[in-house]
Amino acid sequence: MDLTYSAEHQAFRREALDFLEAHRHAAPKGGGAAQRPSAEAVAWQKLLIAHGYAARTIPKEYGGYGAAPDILKSRIIGEEFARAGVPPGLQSQGISMLVPTLLELGTEDQKRQWIGPTIHGEVIWCQGYSEPGSGSDLASLQTRATEDGDDFVINGQKIWTSTAREADMIFCLVRTEPDKGKHDGISYLIFSMKTPGIEVRPLVTMTGHAEFNETFFTDVRVPKSQIVGKRGQGWFVANATLKHERGMLGDPGQLESRFLALAELMRTETAGDGRIMDNPILRDRLLRLQAELAAMKFNGLRVLSASANGGEAGLARLIVKLQSCELAHQISALAIDALGELGVLYDGSPHLRSHGSWQQAYMFQLGLIIGGGTAQIQKNIIAERGLGMPREPKPTTEGSRS
Repeated sequence: MDLTYSAEHQAFRREALDFLEAHRHAAPKGGGAAQRPSAEAVAWQKLLIAHGYAARTIPKEYGGYGAAPDILKSRIIGEEFARAGVPPGLQSQGISMLVPTLLELGTEDQKRQWIGPTIHGEVIWCQGYSEPGSGSDLASLQTRATEDGDDFVINGQKIWTSTAREADMIFCLVRTEPDKGKHDGISYLIFSMKTPGIEVRPLVTMTGHAEFNETFFTDVRVPKSQIVGKRGQGWFVANATLKHERGMLGDPGQLESRFLALAELMRTETAGDGRIMDNPILRDRLLRLQAELAAMKFNGLRVLSASANGGEAGLARLIVKLQSCELAHQISALAIDALGELGVLYDGSPHLRSHGSWQQAYMFQLGLIIGGGTAQIQKNIIAERGLGMPREPKPTTEGSRS
């Protein structure tokens, strides 16, 4: 991997710095990932796309900027936006997960209908994957779609559907061929959340907020034409989306922004007679996290290189979700520890730092170690698919004991 910055890349960095200097005042303030983007955030996204700092490689005919892939330019954008403390644009399930899936497997009509409005923040999506009895074993999902003329009629339940209350559309896995094996007979449908028969109930998590929802489908009619990929091959399409989900959760730019905020916290907060940064134990933990962040950034370049060259990243891609979610939680954990007694405060206290974002992140990121594939499942995937180790033995049941 050649990481040398050419004259072209150095000039691109200057362009990015000039853009940030001229436009950073227009960047949105606040706003959670589970919220519908504000008008300010949508305007910022459109400005970024117009200048090539968001949706950079998405073809112009689908609403993107249309630039050729360049991993160093992508990294420069991430670095400079993180250092400036400026949000890099909208990041959502629709933009980060569905759009690349449609680019890879969607029809031309689907690409033209959905990619542009999605990347511009005009259409918000949620994901209908997990079910109460099919979380870790997604392929055992039971939400059914039966045929009725030109429609599917969907009945079932999904859980942990982030943004379901705000979403306009859903990309959803349903079983269309119940007589097939559990990995076969699944189809990947896209349909409106305003379709009659859909009920969304919020789920309050340990953060104290309802970031997730449970979603019920009762006789929900969806045209058969709204399948991504082929009927019965939704498991293949779903895994393409999961690949992009794990990449979204492993964005090194977001982690670098949080790390820089942590370093600033430790430089400005005091404990006793000195700065928190002067505490050798906490400073050593910060340096260890900085080293892990550097390793993650370079591993991200491996993944980008493979993608740009039309290859598979292999083990480099498999470790992204596990590494990033655990590192994100460790960054927030250090912030909580560094704040001392202030770190245990939560909503409503006048002594909160950063409006309580560290406490919120600490609790939410603990959930992400479970969500999107638990850490234990990720380790099995790395071991079996990446390192070629034997499959984990299944637990012995009462009936199989001698």
